[in-house]
Amino acid sequence: MSTLSPEALVTLDGIAGHQHLRTSRIASVLGNGIGSSALDYAVAHHLLEGAEHAARARNTNLLAWYRKTTTRDLTHLSTGPHILLSPRPENLLRSEISETAYYLIRPDTSPALPEAQALVRAALASAAEHGFGTLLTQHAPVVCLLNRRRLDETLHSWALTRLPGTVFTDYTAHPEVLARDLIHEAAHNWLNDALAAHDVRLPADITFFSPWRGTPRPVYGFLHACWAFSLTVLYARQASRSATGAVASFLDAHLRQQVGQFASALDSLAQALSYVSADALRDRVSRAVGEAMESA
Repeated sequence: MSTLSPEALVTLDGIAGHQHLRTSRIASVLGNGIGSSALDYAVAHHLLEGAEHAARARNTNLLAWYRKTTTRDLTHLSTGPHILLSPRPENLLRSEISETAYYLIRPDTSPALPEAQALVRAALASAAEHGFGTLLTQHAPVVCLLNRRRLDETLHSWALTRLPGTVFTDYTAHPEVLARDLIHEAAHNWLNDALAAHDVRLPADITFFSPWRGTPRPVYGFLHACWAFSLTVLYARQASRSATGAVASFLDAHLRQQVGQFASALDSLAQALSYVSADALRDRVSRAVGEAMESA
């Protein structure tokens, strides 16, 4: 099996078409003229979710804002090709169907502070330097920074299926660490889009032990972990070569930790992948894990 670059790993036919189709459908529902870029795709889901909230609350002014707003109206929130959000904890929302917190762009959303903008730009530059620029542009165009942490504190990050292209993450003062977490969550968004684009339906009643969670997980969750952690390993391997001090130690620890995790998961990977009906997608996940094992 030949080695693929990170950019080649995340290049898969059908994903862009899936994003364009979803965006055009949302634009039709809202009745606005939103575009067809990856950023438009992410923003469209914020607008759709926000419009639903406003309609349920019978807030006609807010509903009108969500229906008429497009990405062009949000340039004040932009950092290059990304939108950067930095909401206060009390402004995070929770859905009836999920306890996972999230944030929606609103009329009163303020631009992130210059310090946060500089950190994100540096993180994006680090990711791009090591081959993950396309992944973050296409699958993490909206970045939501949450709590600032120290390197020795637990960092939480997540993505939600109903807000594709948006990443929620804690952060430190180190761009390489933020890049790692952006790559991890962008990988989850990528896989969700890839599964949808190739109409892959995974069984919910078949599980495999996930060393990352320490518990059996359905095929969907197991493959998500294998894919996302493999990309962070590939990034950390490259970034650690030029990192120094505490950041170098942090990335090295991540690599060492993943050696054991993948060793525990590897025996189940082939069987889990057998449920992925799309050959190209199955090949991408298999290659990523294989290359992560070689680099770890």
